[in-house]
Amino acid sequence: MSVEDVAAPPLSVIEAPARRAAAPRPAPTPADRRRAALLTAPILPTLLQLALPTVTVLVAQTAVNIAEAYYVGYLGTDALAGAALVFPIFMLMTMMSNGGFGSGVASSVARAVGAGRREDADAALFHAIVLAIIAGALFTLGAHLGGPALFRALGGRDGALEAATIYSNSLFAGAIPAWIVNLQAAALRGSGNVKVPALVTLIGAIVTIPVSPLLIFGYGPVPGLGIGGAGVAFGLYYSAAMLFLLRYMSSGASGLRLRIVPLRAKIFGDMLKVGIPTAFNAVLTNLTVILVTGAVGLFGTSALAGYGIASRLDYIMIPLLFGISTATLTMVGVNMGAGQAARARRIGWVSGAAGMIMTGSIGLLVAIAPTAWLHLFSHDADVVNEGVTYLHIVAPAYAALGFGFVSSFAAQGTGQALGPLLSSVARILIAAGGGWIAVAYFGAGMAGLAAMVTVSLAAYAAICVLIMLSPATWRTD
Repeated sequence: MSVEDVAAPPLSVIEAPARRAAAPRPAPTPADRRRAALLTAPILPTLLQLALPTVTVLVAQTAVNIAEAYYVGYLGTDALAGAALVFPIFMLMTMMSNGGFGSGVASSVARAVGAGRREDADAALFHAIVLAIIAGALFTLGAHLGGPALFRALGGRDGALEAATIYSNSLFAGAIPAWIVNLQAAALRGSGNVKVPALVTLIGAIVTIPVSPLLIFGYGPVPGLGIGGAGVAFGLYYSAAMLFLLRYMSSGASGLRLRIVPLRAKIFGDMLKVGIPTAFNAVLTNLTVILVTGAVGLFGTSALAGYGIASRLDYIMIPLLFGISTATLTMVGVNMGAGQAARARRIGWVSGAAGMIMTGSIGLLVAIAPTAWLHLFSHDADVVNEGVTYLHIVAPAYAALGFGFVSSFAAQGTGQALGPLLSSVARILIAAGGGWIAVAYFGAGMAGLAAMVTVSLAAYAAICVLIMLSPATWRTD
């Protein structure tokens, strides 16, 4: 035996590491590919790719809201005014579940996915359902017990008050399913899965548009429920969507898996540190509209109906912005979780500019031709005149709303939510506080009130610019 034979290791010892090195790596899962794209792909195309499904279906959902107002318009001015009284409360629930606690859920999931903490991302799903049940039950009870007093305080009288109460009770009976759907959809968006939530919303829009008038007016054996039928249609859709999403999330097909886990304070804390300030932000945003609605109520039922129609466009901006904003939150959250703060900051600025351009363009078109919008709902001269006054003044400021709204979601993606809350505080102080003073003490009409709303949007955007410029927003420690 030669020296070489003695010194050489057995052939199997040499080949084993080579075989291990040559073994094929597992193919990346869809969740892995989504994470890689969020961390490395070009910002604007990735943002648009994430946002487009959500924006598309939310436009369809917005069409449902427009169609519903159109149907209710056939029931008369009292029904239209009643819907205007309920609409801010409904949007409060929608914004708290999607953009309030939903932002907390999405931010928590996004940062967990970015940091590779898959177990925490999965656990957030069950914790989100617990939050949804509690919050939904509070809305159902609150609307039933306190709705009539609130609508009366906002100027609802006689037929308008009766219509608002009926609509509110039927609508908020479906609050728990709506919260569960919205928080589970937020978790999916936080992981980068935007197609399934978008598909669920799109199917809901397609079904609700014909079902809502069927229940409102009745046909054949189906009795007409009046304005209450619109609320029943809402509950039926969300109940079906809830059952589908719970089954889908339990299967693990989304890349996340829903299962019952022990409740952990850490998971709740991570979601609520963003969710509570952001939910309070949503409260302030809607409280602004509620208080301004109360100020408009001093002008009479026609002004209330006109403002309700015109301000509905304010809310329609929100679903459009929400698609961009949730994509922004996901991209910022994943990059912050992975320690890529500089890229997260660029995402925030690019997204804010996209929101500003989109809503600013719509605002200019509406300011030029406000009756194209208002005549969809009413041809009453007094109602339309009040709406025209509001839109001529407020619509050009939608660009400020767009930038402020999207950039606040960028801040939420970093885990910071107090700055956006301060911007909403400023907005309510100027719009609602200044508006009430202008109307009650200086006799301002709709034009004066609309001017205060415009100033409030400008202040809202200015504060959000300062948040984006602050280095503290982008710390990763």
